[in-house]
Amino acid sequence: MTWEETIQYIRTKPEYAYLVEKAYFEADLPLNIERFKGSEEYVETVKLLQKYQPQAKNILDIGCGNGISSIAFALQGYQVTAVEPDPSSTIGAGAIRKLKEDYHLDNIEIFEAYAEDIHFDDESFDIVYVRQAMHHANDLDKFIAEAGRVLKKGGLLFTVRDHVIFDEKDKAWFLEMHPLHKFYGGENAFTTEEYKNAMHKAGLKVEREIKYYDSILNYFPLTKQKITENIKQIDEQRRNSLKNKVGFLSTNSFIFSLYTSYLDSKYGEPTDEKLVAGRMYSYIAIKQ
Repeated sequence: MTWEETIQYIRTKPEYAYLVEKAYFEADLPLNIERFKGSEEYVETVKLLQKYQPQAKNILDIGCGNGISSIAFALQGYQVTAVEPDPSSTIGAGAIRKLKEDYHLDNIEIFEAYAEDIHFDDESFDIVYVRQAMHHANDLDKFIAEAGRVLKKGGLLFTVRDHVIFDEKDKAWFLEMHPLHKFYGGENAFTTEEYKNAMHKAGLKVEREIKYYDSILNYFPLTKQKITENIKQIDEQRRNSLKNKVGFLSTNSFIFSLYTSYLDSKYGEPTDEKLVAGRMYSYIAIKQ
């Protein structure tokens, strides 16, 4: 299947309804925009853009899919250049053109190209934004080099929700667990060192590496509340397990602490990101 065929297919399957909603894959394109604009992720995104590039006027949005971020930024008042290689009206540049008309926007331009082959002038953009696209790079160094080339000095590269792997075994696990890779075979991931080295070679200084549990940017559609509930549930399960083993001694805080430390060392802490297949990171980098 192609990526477009994959999205069209999962829209017809009830078991993928949650994914379609949370990944903004609805056939109703404006609905995707309104959901994204109202999300905690977008609120946090705007906050970080304004913190690191408060005077920015224009944004290059690379690998922007069906345009949820591009349209949201245009509605926010930025001059937006959207780059997406897929031409489709389902999940690609065609969808963005339709949304541009629907929202009557004159501050967005749409180009069909891969990130490695953009042809904009040097130092053209205040911000280069990349959401869930960097890990799809055919050539990671060239992908980031082009992003760096078109950034103005002092400009911001903001990459969001890219899959991180620790080694090839971890990558194999991620690909096996990904719900859509089996259909279109297009998923990929890199190590944190590969991402950061590519940025360094492109003349970018990494200001922040935002790990999986650090921000809603990465762990969405989970919420802080849900993560807290999961931790409490695991804690309760551990208490019950210890009680079954040692009875009333399980109420002793020191004994429970030792037991918890043992389980953490053997299975990982409840918030150990190694337990999350293809956990996502985000990066904030400044052009030197």
